[in-house]
Amino acid sequence: MRLLKKCSFSLLFLSILVACSSNSGNKENGETRSADVIIYGGTAAAVTAAVQVKKMGKTVLVVSPDKHLGGLSAGGLGFTDTGNKSVIGGLAREFYHRLYQHYQQDSSWKWQQRDEFGNKGQGTPAMDGENRTMWIFEPHAAEQVFEDFIKENDITIYRDEWLDRSAFGVGMENEEIKYFKTLSGNTYEGKMFIDATYEGDLMAAAGVSYHVGREANEVYGEEWNGVQTEVFQHGHYFKSDISPYKVAGDPSSGLLPEVSDQPPGEYGSGDNKIQAYCFRLCMTDKPENRLPFPKPEGYDPARFELLGRVYDSGWRETFNKFDRIPNRKTDTNNHGPFSSDYIGKNYDYPEASYERRKEIIEDHRKYQQGLLYFMQNDPRMPADVQKEFKEWGLARDEFTDNNNWPHQIYVREARRMIGQEVMTEQHTLGTRPVTQSVGMGSYSLDAHNAQRYVKDDGFVQNEGDIGVHPKQPYSISYGSILPKAAECKNLLVPVAMSSSHIAFGSIRMEPVFMILGQSAATAAVLAIENKVTPQELPYAKLREKLLAEKQKLEFEK
Repeated sequence: MRLLKKCSFSLLFLSILVACSSNSGNKENGETRSADVIIYGGTAAAVTAAVQVKKMGKTVLVVSPDKHLGGLSAGGLGFTDTGNKSVIGGLAREFYHRLYQHYQQDSSWKWQQRDEFGNKGQGTPAMDGENRTMWIFEPHAAEQVFEDFIKENDITIYRDEWLDRSAFGVGMENEEIKYFKTLSGNTYEGKMFIDATYEGDLMAAAGVSYHVGREANEVYGEEWNGVQTEVFQHGHYFKSDISPYKVAGDPSSGLLPEVSDQPPGEYGSGDNKIQAYCFRLCMTDKPENRLPFPKPEGYDPARFELLGRVYDSGWRETFNKFDRIPNRKTDTNNHGPFSSDYIGKNYDYPEASYERRKEIIEDHRKYQQGLLYFMQNDPRMPADVQKEFKEWGLARDEFTDNNNWPHQIYVREARRMIGQEVMTEQHTLGTRPVTQSVGMGSYSLDAHNAQRYVKDDGFVQNEGDIGVHPKQPYSISYGSILPKAAECKNLLVPVAMSSSHIAFGSIRMEPVFMILGQSAATAAVLAIENKVTPQELPYAKLREKLLAEKQKLEFEK
């Protein structure tokens, strides 16, 4: 288990300085900026948290390493993982209501008529007229809603501001954050802090305990955590015997690219592997708005030979996750044994330096662009699939400042706090009660593959893809967004929250992050008003305010 615990100054200095020295920036000549609540991050949770602080009458600053707001919600994930939409309340529901209002305007339908779109969502109608919500949307439309939230509430946001992750970046006193610095040299002081990043960078820099990777099942008494060899709950595995060797059937020829030479590990054991990342692509088949997939620098078609063998086996599920969103576009996700998930290439991302993270993101971009180019242009592809694939390209009117490529990689999982309470598989499946609810989840325990390996019989297989469905929506505990008081008394963590790997597979959905962001901000303000730490805040007061804000805390059958 990988932990970063509070330690003496000398040990903290040595460990973090070595790991993060390249993240340290100029600390002179910067400004000092103060507010009641400082939010670090530019995700959807950061926005809902900031809005809630302003609604409750306190000052707030959003310090965002991102230039664009909304994280994945505005970064291509438009086919929302809703689960049971009845348990999505508060500002999260307001977000989807505003998208509904947007798509009621004829001017929002540039590339198709509204009645041509259909109404298919992920387990729910895309356009819910009864509840006036829209669950399927274009990236630019989502980003505009987040920008409107910021503008309407007169929220100050500093963009492209990166936390100084060196030993000098966060000022701590009596287990409280007094300030943090950014690489630009600015200092941010507050009474309460919220880490709304996918990576949990502020949490880690403050010395809060966390975990990276998959826990062994025995750690929390779970069934679906750890290594899950020969468990196939989606279609993302090799359904036929396919050789992983350059010369099929000949181990001496060496492994094909994108196959690990390491054994997968013992079933149920823990490891440092995390589920694969990808970009959620916004594609279109509308010729007037379509751009060809670019050929990435360093492109090598040999990298995709394994995909060619998948097609040789008769596999034809290429377009199963080209999920339609408005205006003849898609939210295209990973599907199948060899797809957009870049398996095994993100293990060091959570704790990597900013420079190394940039390299990992660029590597993912080159892989995914190479995959698209291969499928559209290489003679190794089946003619029938390639013909249909040529009808697709990047949407010209999305991500216009980033060569029409998503600005946010899908960080499905990174650090996860070990907080006051840890949400586990049992909580999500309803076999263990949750007390002090601050929101709800309902999506399946959904983990993507973590490794691609060679089986004992000499054929290739993927491992880590899990999809276990809760019987009904479940509550998420207040303690799971709180560090232990002995570690930090004025920080709340609604995204890199306290959860086992497999429970996080359900909690990690974007609507849930919005819900938890709002609840975290509510707790932060109430703690300030009552002159207590968030850990000391009477839950009855928090619950009363959350219900008044139309948050859903328990499932009503």
